[in-house]
Amino acid sequence: MRTGNDLTTGPIPVGQFVNLVRNTLKQDKLFQNQVITGEITQWKRHSNGHTYFTLIDSDGQISAVIWQGRCNIDPLIEEGSVVVVIANLDLWAKAGKIQLVVSKIALVNKLGALEDRKKQLIADLRNEGLLDRTRLELPTIPHHIAIITGSGSAALADMNRLIDNRWPGLRRTIIGVMVQGENAPGEIVRGLLAASKLSVPEIADKMEVPPVDLIIVGRGGGAPEDLWAFNLEPVVRAIVASRVPVVSAVGHESDLMVADLVADLRASTPSNAIELTVPEYDYHQMLNVSLLERLDDAAQRIIIDWRRSLQLLQSRLVNAPLRGVYNAYQHVSELGNRLSNIVADRFSEERQRLHRHTTMIEFAIHKKLADETTRLAVLNTSLNSSNPRNVLHRGYSMITNKSGSVISKTDDLTEGQQITLALADGRAKATVDGIEEGDKNE
Repeated sequence: MRTGNDLTTGPIPVGQFVNLVRNTLKQDKLFQNQVITGEITQWKRHSNGHTYFTLIDSDGQISAVIWQGRCNIDPLIEEGSVVVVIANLDLWAKAGKIQLVVSKIALVNKLGALEDRKKQLIADLRNEGLLDRTRLELPTIPHHIAIITGSGSAALADMNRLIDNRWPGLRRTIIGVMVQGENAPGEIVRGLLAASKLSVPEIADKMEVPPVDLIIVGRGGGAPEDLWAFNLEPVVRAIVASRVPVVSAVGHESDLMVADLVADLRASTPSNAIELTVPEYDYHQMLNVSLLERLDDAAQRIIIDWRRSLQLLQSRLVNAPLRGVYNAYQHVSELGNRLSNIVADRFSEERQRLHRHTTMIEFAIHKKLADETTRLAVLNTSLNSSNPRNVLHRGYSMITNKSGSVISKTDDLTEGQQITLALADGRAKATVDGIEEGDKNE
C-alpha cells in the first residue's frame, strides 16, 4: 500500500491508516473553514467545558464539537435550533469518528433578523440624506487623536505602535470601551461623546492638552455578530452628530458596517486608519526642506527674470525720444521696487509658516518627553516609599526563623526557639525566653 511517498509491501496498522486519513483531511483546504448549516440534535455541554452536538438535515448528519473557549455560544442555542457554523473537518483517531471542529456558531434566524434591521437602517439613513452628506475634512497633521476601542486589544497595540513609528510624541487619548456584547453600543456612544467634549477648546485648555481634532473608532476582526455593535442606530447617529472628523476602522477589508457608510473616512482595518491619518514625521521634515529650497529657487528665478526685463527697458529708453524718458524711467524704477517688496514679503511669509510648523513639531516632542519624565519620577517615588528598608530605619525590625520565613504572629513562636532580628544596619540572633499573647483584635 502507498502512504505518501513511501510504498509498503504489506498491510499497515489501523492506527497508522486512520492518522494518514486524518492528516489528509487536515491538509485539504476543501475541508477547512467550511460554512455549514443544519439543525442541532444531541446538544450536550460537558463538565470539562466542551460542547458536543450533531448537525442534521433531511439528507444527512455529522458530529460536531466546540472546544472550551474556542468561540462564544449564544444562550438561545439549544436542541432543535437551526444554526450556521464555521468549522474544520477532523478525524478522531481513537474512535475512527469524523467530526466538525467548530470555530463560530450562530442562529440562522437571528442573523437573518439582524441583516433585515441593518438594511432598514441603511434605507432610513439614505432617505434622510445622511449617506450623501458633506464629510468633515480630516486634519493634515492631527494634534490630538481620540481612539475608541477595546482596552488592551491587539488592534489598540497595533495603532499605538504605528503612531510611535510614524509621528513620535503625537498626543492621543485612549477611550477603552466594550466593542461587542449587549453593553457595547452604549459604551461606544459614551466614548464618542467624551471624545467630542475634548474637542472643545475651553475643556481641552483646562486639561492642558490640544483639542481633539480626529476620532478613530473601531476594533479588530471577528464574527459578524461580534462586530454588530457598529451596525446599530445609536452608534451610527453618534458618529453623524460628531463635530470632529470620525474614522471608522472595524474588522477587515471585507467587513462593511453601517458605521463605515456614515463616517468621514472608512479604514479597512485599525492599522490602516493610522496609515491614512498620521503622516510620517521624517517624510514631512524632508518635504518642508524641499519646499524651502524650491521657494528659494523660484524667488531667485523671478528676480533674475525681472532684472533682465529692467535691463531691456533701460536699453530701450536710452534710444527713446527725450520726452517721456524720465517718466518711463521712474515707472520702471517703481516696478522694480514693488517687485522686490512683493518677493521679499512672500519669502518672509513662507519662512514664517515653515518656522511655525517646525516649532509645533518640536513642542509636541518636548511635551511628550516631559510627560514621560514626570511619570518616571512618580513611579520612582512610589517605589522608594514601599522599600521595606525604610521601615527598618524608623526603629522597626523584622523577625525570621531558621528557614528565613518571616514571623508575624505569636502563634509561629515557641519557647527556646532560635530567631533572627533584621535591623536597619545588620542582623542579631536571639532566643525566645517567653511568649505573651496580646488581644487578637488589636
